[in-house]
Amino acid sequence: MGDFKDKQKIDVQQMINNKKSKQNKLQIIEKIVPVFLFLCAALSILTTVGILFTLLRESITFFGQNGFMNFITGTTWNPWTGKFGVLPLIAGTLLITVISIGVALPIGLASAIFLSEYASDKVRRTIKPTLEVLAGIPTVVYGYFAVTFVTPILQVIFPEMDIFNALSAGLVVGIMIVPMIASLAEDAMNSVPNGLREGALALGCTRFEVAWKVVVPAAFSGIVAATVLAISRAIGETMIVTIAAGATPNLTFNPLVSIETLTAFIVQGIKGDTTFGSNIYYSVYAVGMTLFVFTLGMNLLSQYIARKFREEY
Repeated sequence: MGDFKDKQKIDVQQMINNKKSKQNKLQIIEKIVPVFLFLCAALSILTTVGILFTLLRESITFFGQNGFMNFITGTTWNPWTGKFGVLPLIAGTLLITVISIGVALPIGLASAIFLSEYASDKVRRTIKPTLEVLAGIPTVVYGYFAVTFVTPILQVIFPEMDIFNALSAGLVVGIMIVPMIASLAEDAMNSVPNGLREGALALGCTRFEVAWKVVVPAAFSGIVAATVLAISRAIGETMIVTIAAGATPNLTFNPLVSIETLTAFIVQGIKGDTTFGSNIYYSVYAVGMTLFVFTLGMNLLSQYIARKFREEY
């Protein structure tokens, strides 16, 4: 009997010790987890600061050697002859962006309205993942698709069109960003309360009127934010324009000729025949800084519009 009580006492004491040990481990983990999460967040910030520092340092070196005003106002871009006017690259980038948004916005918005207001759950579960497959296709495949499929078709309509041109590249970039606009816009429309739809239907509106005059205005901030993000994606697209738009930095808005964008030059300028420390080497960073300013401006605009037109329900 005495041995049984002693054994029971030892077991209880062992349980108390195990409980204390487990609590001590949990307390240690509770102290480590916030530190780990802080380090992850700090690493992201430090990476951004490092990238920005590198861009600024090399860009300042370039501007010191070639002049800032000559860079942003020059109309000729031929770095191999010492001409560093970036306007032709900016014009090419804007041309591709305008064409791609002209394709992606109506298709993406129409797709979002259909998925949100007309499609059944079964159809939505089938079409939305299928649409998002477009976002998973490598951009290099899109580039060759533009050259070998889209351009020959367009040349039937425009015989004078160059093989490498802005139109086919812009069209394919637009197709690529359709899923981004459709998916984000559809999410914004789904967040609109059903009470608004039911109220409009009770007043005699048709489903199209509900979608166009109630849902779209109510989800306007999300739709605009999706569009601005898609514009940023089009501005930063590299492989499609490198393959399909050519490498001719023309200061033109004619979509039928070859142009060169900011990203396409970065790819071209960083090739192996570029000497480290040369003017062309530093010009890559100056163009990268220009691209960074463009995308930063678009992201800030997106955040401003989202806050300005946000609806609280």
